[in-house]
Amino acid sequence: MKAKHVAWIAVTILTTAAVGTTAALGVAVHQEYSALDHGQAPQAPAAQQLVTPQEPSDVDTSGMAARLEEKAKSPALPTLGAQVINTTDGEVLWEHDATTPLIPASSTKVLTAAAAALSIEDDSRLTTEVLRAPGSNTAVIKAAGDVWMTTEQMDELAEQILASGEGIDTVFIDTSVWSGDEQAPGWDPGNVDGGFVAPMQPAMLYGGRIGDTVGDVPRSHTPALDVANAVATRIDAPNVGTGPVPEGAEVIASVESEPFAQRAEQMMKHSDNVMAEAIGRELAIATGAEASFEGATEATLQLLADSSFNTDNITIHDNSGLSEDNRITADLLTHIVADAATEDTLREILGYLPVAGGEGTLADRYADLSGRGFVRAKTGTLTGVSALSGTALGNSGNVYAFTFLVNDGDILGARAAQDAMASVLRDY
Repeated sequence: MKAKHVAWIAVTILTTAAVGTTAALGVAVHQEYSALDHGQAPQAPAAQQLVTPQEPSDVDTSGMAARLEEKAKSPALPTLGAQVINTTDGEVLWEHDATTPLIPASSTKVLTAAAAALSIEDDSRLTTEVLRAPGSNTAVIKAAGDVWMTTEQMDELAEQILASGEGIDTVFIDTSVWSGDEQAPGWDPGNVDGGFVAPMQPAMLYGGRIGDTVGDVPRSHTPALDVANAVATRIDAPNVGTGPVPEGAEVIASVESEPFAQRAEQMMKHSDNVMAEAIGRELAIATGAEASFEGATEATLQLLADSSFNTDNITIHDNSGLSEDNRITADLLTHIVADAATEDTLREILGYLPVAGGEGTLADRYADLSGRGFVRAKTGTLTGVSALSGTALGNSGNVYAFTFLVNDGDILGARAAQDAMASVLRDY
């Protein structure tokens, strides 16, 4: 353990958060959609944060395990996999069935973020090009995996196409950069209309959302074709379809995505399922694997195993955690987080995590708990499943990595118990 790493991550974050109607709305949303992961949450007013570096110190943690074990007896936690690690010295302070594979829900994204951090540069961007063969009136958009394309990008592509001086009457989109099925094993077919994910195609406007740019609104069943339609409408091209880039075609327009680091933060803070699957395919391509559900998940586990993480008995069928067939252990999740707190390679992951009571999927939690502002964690929700995996800053300045995976439980009750357990760590 390098002391400078602890000093870097051990910070006190005092967060002011919106209450009243915003909190009430958050509870209502959770109750209505407790069966699935949320997209980007309604944004609270900007919080003020005071960051004060702290040095870790010796602290008596002998009572921590008993307190956590007592809370683990809660009826809200019928099936629990949990672990707590003191990142100062790597000691496992408490665990409860930590090596039992459980349904992880969106805590799967911790694996995705870690594998991507090992294989993709922070400033890496995706370039979506429009190509045209000489003498052709057809422009072909070569999808690159950018699933968060914007109206501004559509405007930019249209302007460049019109500026090229060529008469275009047909716009195709080439989706061959990705392969395989568009929905993963274990996905609920109602997820698309429910607003939790779109068919995985390598070009989308705002994650395929219909009628809005954020949140759990219905998603398009033809997101890539929607991109082609958006461009065609802007250049008054009457014909739209899908098709490959012809041989000899030349680039006449292009736009770039946001840097990888920004996309990864969006994925983690707001549990963006579409973004997670797109990043999974991006890391698959970076490692020479097939850009499919199978290729992305295999590449994810291989990258983690190559970095000495224990992936035995781990099964993932997607990179977002929507699959009910995924199985991950609390031990793996906690060790990834602990490694992020102590090593530069995965350090960026901690910055992607929501702050308790402050932002992202934790914005409306920890209202009166001591962990408010001092816990950063990835959430996860499916029917009967609640996950929380991240870090807690203790009063001592020590950083504790933790995971609390709950299966077969009541969602609201499990969340309350998990938040209380994470807040126990604040006392040490």
